[in-house]
Amino acid sequence: MNIIYINHYAGSDRHGMEFRPYFMAKRWAAAGHNVTMVASSYSHLRTKNPDLQGNATMEETIDGIRYFWISGPKYEGNGIGRIKNMLSFLRGLYKYSDQITAQGKPDAIIASSTYPLDIYPAHRMKKKYGGMLIYEVHDLWPLSPIELGGMSPKHPFIMVMQAGENYCYKHSDYVVSLLPNAKEHMVEHGMSPEKFICIPNGIVKGDWEKPMAQPPVYAEKLKRYHDEGYFLIGYTGAHGIANALDSFVEAGEQLRGKKIKLLLVGPGPERERLKQKVVDLNLSDTVELLEPVQRGQVPELLNQMDALYVGLQRQPLFRFGVSPNKLMDYMMAAKPVIFAIEAPNDMVADANCGISIPPEDSGAIAQAALKLAAMPKEELEAMGKRGKAYILAHNEYDVLSEQFLNVFTLPYTK
Repeated sequence: MNIIYINHYAGSDRHGMEFRPYFMAKRWAAAGHNVTMVASSYSHLRTKNPDLQGNATMEETIDGIRYFWISGPKYEGNGIGRIKNMLSFLRGLYKYSDQITAQGKPDAIIASSTYPLDIYPAHRMKKKYGGMLIYEVHDLWPLSPIELGGMSPKHPFIMVMQAGENYCYKHSDYVVSLLPNAKEHMVEHGMSPEKFICIPNGIVKGDWEKPMAQPPVYAEKLKRYHDEGYFLIGYTGAHGIANALDSFVEAGEQLRGKKIKLLLVGPGPERERLKQKVVDLNLSDTVELLEPVQRGQVPELLNQMDALYVGLQRQPLFRFGVSPNKLMDYMMAAKPVIFAIEAPNDMVADANCGISIPPEDSGAIAQAALKLAAMPKEELEAMGKRGKAYILAHNEYDVLSEQFLNVFTLPYTK
């Protein structure tokens, strides 16, 4: 089977985020399928971008995947530079379609960039070469910049994106969504209900089977805390506004004098402000921000915690569901989870592997922390095991990639 996977921001183990397309494509290639990943040479998400050495395109093979890079200009932020980068990628998809499909007639073409405009060149490829057309939805655009960024629905940029989204739902054979509750929104914008398929984010089991470093990251510090009798609750990941970490820090005020420590590990624009907040509130005995660790060190870090926290701001956009990667990491670590997200889907409740509370509620976080800290060790371990079993059954990329591959064998919807 020949598969064309179009994702502007696609990465790899070599380049960094975005990982989902790479994890899917790697497994399809290992199963004997020809996969071409089409991506821009520049993405703000990657830790390392490919060097095209002044060429308009470049091909290379990574883990059996044929990467087709289209040269794109660098940018910062969400201004005109990023729009120019998007336009360069779209032009490249039209201009180099023959080279992109050089491995033969595609059986499936996946339009997967965050923004919906790559549907136009992808649909043109379908009409020219054949194959099933699939639109993969990571975030709802343009609803995300409207509800999270405050942009007007009548802004020209938003109107262009809205036309693109509507086109996606009308002309795709199937819509693969990471968001489990987005079907109604998509139907309102022209999608036939039978096109909707939910395939969430996932984890790579192999990442958790590698030998852990000895000693693991922060081993001396965390062992000292445990020896002193502390119950450690960790947060790992981005320190951004959306992560609602103020309430996590403020929970420390209600945990003074208790043998509980709240530990935050990760980068982000809010990190320095949160560090100062800990100082201002005199919470250094209860709350601590540790330096970020490498992605490969996350399993060994989580393994040393007693429980883990994940939260997001209360946002109307989450009514369509959430699929946070860090939650899956937490559950794979077999640790109880405090889940502070208001969304219709709640894997913690489904797996019975922690405590679900309202978002942005420091009192609820403190009460959940106290409840977990008072539980017998055996009960905490049973919680963690239920979470891990749930993720392996529903969210491991071997499972998800097979589900996605099965979409290609479905009858065309039109």
